[in-house]
Amino acid sequence: MESKPHSTKLDMYIINKVREMREESGMIQTALSQALNMADSFVSNVESLKRRDKYNVNHLNELAKIFKCSPRDFLPEKPL
Repeated sequence: MESKPHSTKLDMYIINKVREMREESGMIQTALSQALNMADSFVSNVESLKRRDKYNVNHLNELAKIFKCSPRDFLPEKPL
């Protein structure tokens, strides 16, 4: 029995955008998790395709503060 992926196209877009910004800033997953006041493994779990953890709108707001950008920067310009 094949399992369904836990991530939608929108989830993957957001996860990849956050990963890109995290890597460009030189931040490791644990440091970003701590900056979000989440468990040390949170960002690792979000970036893993095998886990169900996702960023929510509150996370996007906090990520925007961390990366000094708009929460909109994590969303695609057009619907996916």
